[in-house]
Amino acid sequence: MGSTGSIGTQTLDIIAEYPDRFHAFLLTANRNVTLLTEQALRFEPEYVIIADESKYAELSANLKGSNTKVLGGAKAIADAMSIADIDMVVTAMVGYSGLEPTIEAIKHGKDIALSNKETLVVAGALITSLQRKSATKIYPVDSEHSAIFQCLAGETHESIRKLILTASGGPFRTFTKSQIEKVSVADALNHPNWKMGAKVTIDSASMMNKGFEIMEAKWLFDVDASDIEVVVHPQSIIHSMVEFVDGSVKAQLGLPDMHLPIRYALGCRERLATDSRKLTVDDYMNLTFERPDLDRFPMLAMAYEAINRGGNIPCALNAANEIAVAALLGEKIRFVDIPKYVRKAIDSAHFIENPTYDDLIATNSEIRAYTSTIIK
Repeated sequence: MGSTGSIGTQTLDIIAEYPDRFHAFLLTANRNVTLLTEQALRFEPEYVIIADESKYAELSANLKGSNTKVLGGAKAIADAMSIADIDMVVTAMVGYSGLEPTIEAIKHGKDIALSNKETLVVAGALITSLQRKSATKIYPVDSEHSAIFQCLAGETHESIRKLILTASGGPFRTFTKSQIEKVSVADALNHPNWKMGAKVTIDSASMMNKGFEIMEAKWLFDVDASDIEVVVHPQSIIHSMVEFVDGSVKAQLGLPDMHLPIRYALGCRERLATDSRKLTVDDYMNLTFERPDLDRFPMLAMAYEAINRGGNIPCALNAANEIAVAALLGEKIRFVDIPKYVRKAIDSAHFIENPTYDDLIATNSEIRAYTSTIIK
């Protein structure tokens, strides 16, 4: 799900790297017909689905004469999760849109390579409850969570003292508050280490992405948020660490390349041999660490607040952030305005301590509408 995005295209790289092991059965995209067409012609999936139904006719025309079936609409994506021939679902859709199809995949016992962190941000309690009743195994794709997943191999849950998520610090790590006031969209999209989609890159610049990753880690590894620490590590070589009760710390190191965690997830913990460039001593000769500055990066502080409040507040935070980031990318607001609008939106949310799925749908809809209104 989300084959035309950054994680999606890199996942297809891995599928192409191991043609005897993997086959792309179904590819979905939001509206990028051109790239989805190219992918369908190359990988010959049984199905392609374009979420934006206005693009359905164009995609159908492009693939006329091929053996690939073309479907359209978000409902078709969710419905497709019941297809028996699907073994693993790579959730590479961006934002809230990944929630419903991920729920359907879990209900039908599909293993999941999870890149769509917003699924757990918005509905962590619901997702984990569904997973306990299902045969689904979740393999994290985010580099930080993959690192923790690898560090925990062979360990017991009782031995964990603390999870340590590393953060690059983004393009504004050394900027003062006054300098951040003046940054442009192009500046925010200029990540020093990672090549990612626009939404995730902006979230990395604001450190909202790291806040989401704290929420994701809480649910993935069943730990309290107070036992998750964020450390700024500008080189992005150590992807995360785990501290154990005996005082020892495990770290997973690698180049800042998402192919590595995707490969590990698709291999279901088996390490698949590759000819890709390897980490050398030159890459990790000088590694440094800093504490995050919550004053300069208030989105991270808001994430901690949302985690502590719980209920539907993380859902509200995600909804407001998605609208604000879209407004920034459309050059309707400045980068520094994002936390201002998100703050107002969170404060407007009606708190629900134990939200149902319908409550989360309503919260998402209401906060998106409210944030859009105040930005206008």
